[in-house]
Amino acid sequence: MSPETSLAARFGDLSTAWGKVLGIFGLFLAIIVVTGATNPRFFQAENLENIVQRTALFGILGIGAAFPIITAGIDLSIGSVVALSATMLPLLLQKGVSAPFALAIVLALSAVIGLVHGLLITRMRLQPFVVTLCGLLVYRGVARYIVDDQTLGFGTESAGLRSLATGRPFSIGAFDMPAPMLMLLAIAVVASLFLGRTVWGRWMLALGRNPVAARYAGVPVARVTVLAYVLCSLCAGLGGVLFALDVNSVQPASMGNFYELYAIAAAVLGGCSLRGGEGSILGVVLGAAVMRLLYNSIVLLGIPSQLEFAIVGGVLLLGAIADELVRRLAERRRAQERARARSDPSKLVERQP
Repeated sequence: MSPETSLAARFGDLSTAWGKVLGIFGLFLAIIVVTGATNPRFFQAENLENIVQRTALFGILGIGAAFPIITAGIDLSIGSVVALSATMLPLLLQKGVSAPFALAIVLALSAVIGLVHGLLITRMRLQPFVVTLCGLLVYRGVARYIVDDQTLGFGTESAGLRSLATGRPFSIGAFDMPAPMLMLLAIAVVASLFLGRTVWGRWMLALGRNPVAARYAGVPVARVTVLAYVLCSLCAGLGGVLFALDVNSVQPASMGNFYELYAIAAAVLGGCSLRGGEGSILGVVLGAAVMRLLYNSIVLLGIPSQLEFAIVGGVLLLGAIADELVRRLAERRRAQERARARSDPSKLVERQP
C-alpha cells in the first residue's frame, strides 16, 4: 500500500471514530431538548444532579466494559462483581477492618477476578462469553451466601467514607457537582491516554482488529487480554463500592442486577464495536449519559417503567445497526481509495532493485 493510501485509510478510520462520537452526542442533545421541552422539571438542579450522579456511576462501569469489547471479547459478570464488591465493603467494616484497608481489599479482589477471567480465556482457551457468564452466576451466589441474603448497611459512623459517593465538592449556581463525576472524569482521562498514547493501548486496539496479525507483529496477546479483563473488573469493583455508598445499604440479591446490560450498552452506543478494535472513551461516557437520560425521560414523560428494558434494548439494537452501516461505509471508502491508488501509477511505491 502506498503512503498516500495508508494516510487516507488512517484519516478515514479517524473520521469514522469521530463520526460515531458526534452521532451519540447528537442523540444526547436531542433527548435533552425533547425531554426539557415536554417537562420543565428536567432542568431543575435536583434532577440534573441525579442524572449526573447516575451517569458517573454507570460511566465507570461502561469504561470498564469497553476494554474487553475493544479486544473483541465481552464481560457479562460486571453486575455480579458490583454485587460482590458492594457486599464485601460493609461486611469488612463490620468486622473491624479500617476503611482504607477495606477499600484496598475490595479493589484487590476485583482485580483478582479479572485476572482469573483473563487466564481462563488465554490459558484454557475458553470463550469470554462462557467464562464471564459463569462468573455472573458464581459471584452473585457467593455474595448472597456470605451474608445469608441479609441486607447490610454502613450506619452513621461511615459518613466520611460515604462522601466518596454522596459528596458535593463544589457548586455551580444551584447545581451541586457530585463527587463521582470527578472520579469518572479522572478515569476517563487516564483511560483515553492509555488507549491513545501508550503502547499497551495500541496493542489492545490491534488485538481487537486482527488477533492473528497482532500475534505475528509481536503483540503479547495473552497479557493484553488479561489486562483488559483486570481493568474491567477493577472498574466494576470501584463501581460496586460507589453504588453501595450511594444507597447506604446492600441487598446482594438485587444489587447490580442487569448492570452489565447498561455498561455494555454504554460502550456500544459510544462507538465500541463488538467486533473489536474500535473504541472511544469519550463516546462511552456519552453513551452512559444517554442511557441515564433515557431512564430519566421515561420517568418525566410518564412512560410506563415496565418499558425501560424494551427501550434500552431498542436503543442498543439501533446502535448496533448504525455501527454496521458505518463500518460498511468506511470499508467502501477504503476500497475506493485502494482502487484509485492502483489506477494512478504516480501513487504507487516504486520497488527497489
